[in-house]
Amino acid sequence: MTDFLTTTRHSYSIVAETYARRSAPIAEDVQDRALLTAFADLVRADGGGPVADLGCGTGRVTAYLASAGLDVTGIDLTPEMLAVARRDHPELRFSEGSLLGLDLPDSGLAGAVAWYSIIHTPPARLPEVCAELFRVLRPGGHLQLAFQVGDERQHLTEWHGHDGLSLDAYRQPVERVCELVVGAGFEVLTQVLRDPAARVPQGRVLARKPAEESVAG
Repeated sequence: MTDFLTTTRHSYSIVAETYARRSAPIAEDVQDRALLTAFADLVRADGGGPVADLGCGTGRVTAYLASAGLDVTGIDLTPEMLAVARRDHPELRFSEGSLLGLDLPDSGLAGAVAWYSIIHTPPARLPEVCAELFRVLRPGGHLQLAFQVGDERQHLTEWHGHDGLSLDAYRQPVERVCELVVGAGFEVLTQVLRDPAARVPQGRVLARKPAEESVAG
């Protein structure tokens, strides 16, 4: 396994239970609730179909998407996070996987969400992630990304009160994420800079795979 995947998996295995306790339900955040509801509305308006919550962690976004009427599966790198997700959301489906190589068919998804799951990927590898997201979405499928905004790498050895971590988190300007998405063949529908005055602003990008695959060239 690629080194950064190994260290990311290990770090999240340490913090899984604490992460679940400290993460507020999506329904409590008015802005994110609106963005994810818009994503769900778009998927349903285009006929629905399977959706993947990629990097689902303990399943809080998966659960919200299911409550919004989507046929959603959560996929995550870390077995310990998935164990918490299955315990807390036994009615939902979860499986193990990586954004760099999803065990999903070409053009099989109506929608995909990567909610902060791109932040641990080194910037040089993000084009591969975007290409994989493009591959698994069907023509006309929708993509929702959430990430930290900035232009630096943060290295964590302690997080959520736990030591022994070796976790890198990369912050990206919204414009750069849009460029990556467009470079993979997507059309950007909406870009949002949340809390621009905060110490760490947050970014959201909603994109769509063109209805005709030939457009992506």
